[in-house]
Amino acid sequence: MPLTDRERALLVFERHWWRYGATRADAARAHFGLAGPEHRRIVGALIDRAEAHEHDPVLVRRLRRMRATHRAERRAAA
Repeated sequence: MPLTDRERALLVFERHWWRYGATRADAARAHFGLAGPEHRRIVGALIDRAEAHEHDPVLVRRLRRMRATHRAERRAAA
């Protein structure tokens, strides 16, 4: 199933969110109307899709690495 316009926009946002001059959560809320947890859930599911990897492999690999690092840090802290 191909990526929707919104999914492609989310990937573009993830590549450039810091340009919005806000935290990622605040920028996602302003740009997409998504709360932080909802945004993370959507992006997390999106980066698991082959279509997202085909669209922007460098970004998707970076986001996957970041997710893995955060999960490992949470496990180590528990």
